[in-house]
Amino acid sequence: MFYISASPHIKSNICTRDIMTDVCISLIPAVLFGVYINGVYAACIVAISVASCVAAEYIFLRIVGHMQGVGVYDMSAVVTGLMLALNMPPYVALYVPVVGAVFAIVIVKQLFGGLGHNFMNPALAARCFLLISFSREMTAFFPDGISGATPLARIATDEYPSLAEMFFGWGGGCIGETSVPALGVGIIYLTAKKIIDIRIPISYIMSFTILLAIYLAVSDEENALYCIQANIYGGGLIFGAFFMATDYVTSPVTGAGRIVYGITAGALTWVFRQFGGLPEGVSYAIICSNMIVPLIEKCTVRKPFGEEKFRWRGNV
Repeated sequence: MFYISASPHIKSNICTRDIMTDVCISLIPAVLFGVYINGVYAACIVAISVASCVAAEYIFLRIVGHMQGVGVYDMSAVVTGLMLALNMPPYVALYVPVVGAVFAIVIVKQLFGGLGHNFMNPALAARCFLLISFSREMTAFFPDGISGATPLARIATDEYPSLAEMFFGWGGGCIGETSVPALGVGIIYLTAKKIIDIRIPISYIMSFTILLAIYLAVSDEENALYCIQANIYGGGLIFGAFFMATDYVTSPVTGAGRIVYGITAGALTWVFRQFGGLPEGVSYAIICSNMIVPLIEKCTVRKPFGEEKFRWRGNV
C-alpha cells in the first residue's frame, strides 16, 4: 500500500532554528573583531540591536495572538539583529538600532506574513531606511559623532589607504564589514555546514570585478589593480555577498536563478558605487535584486518531467 503526501517528499532533520543558529555562530568572529577594534560601545550596539529585534517580534506576535510569540524561538530575529548591528557605524546613537529593529521586524518581516514571506532582507531594508532617515548618525564613524571617511570614500577623493589596512579591518567602516579574515572564518564555517550556496557570492563578486575591471581599462586608470582590490576589501562587498545576499527567503531557489541573482547584484553594486552619490552600494544592490527574485525564478524554473513529450502528443 502506498501513502501519498504533499511535497516535499524528501525531508531533512535540519530545522530553521538550526540554520539560524549556524548563521549566528558564523558571525561571532566579525562581532568579536568589531568590538575589539571599536570598543565596548560597539558591543552595546550589537546587544541593543539583537534585543530590540527579539522584543519587537515577541511583542508583535503576542499582539496578533500568534501562539504567545513562540515564533521568536526560531532564532531568525536574533540573526536580523546581528546583521543590522554589523551594518551600523561603531559610534551610532543607541536609539538608531532600536528604530531599525522595529522597522526590520514589524514593517518588513511581520506585516508581510513573517519569516518566509518577506520580499526583501529585513536587516538591509532597515539599514537603507536608517540611511535615509538618520543620514548623519549613520555616517558617524568617530567617537565625537563627526562623519568620517571610510576607505572607499577616501579613494573617491584620490586618497589611497593601504590594502593591508582594508583587508585586516584597521580602517573605518561599519562594525562587522571591515575585517576580511574575520568574515572568512564565518564563510568557511557556513560553507562547511552547507548553509549557503556558494554560487551566489561567487557570481556576485565576479560580475562586480569584471565590470569594474572593464571600466578601469577603458578609463586608463593607472592604479587599476589597486582599485579592484580596494573595492573588494574596503567596503561591505564580502559581508553582503556571503551573508546578506544568500538569505534563504529573499534569494532564488533555482540553481540558474541564483547565478543570475548574483550577477544582477554585482552589476548593481558596480553601478551604485561608480555612478551613485555614495561610495557604498551593496545594501541598495541586494535590496533591488531581492525585488526581482520572483521574475528570476519564473524565467529559470525547470520544466516539469515529461512536459515536452506530453505536449508532443497533443494532449491538454
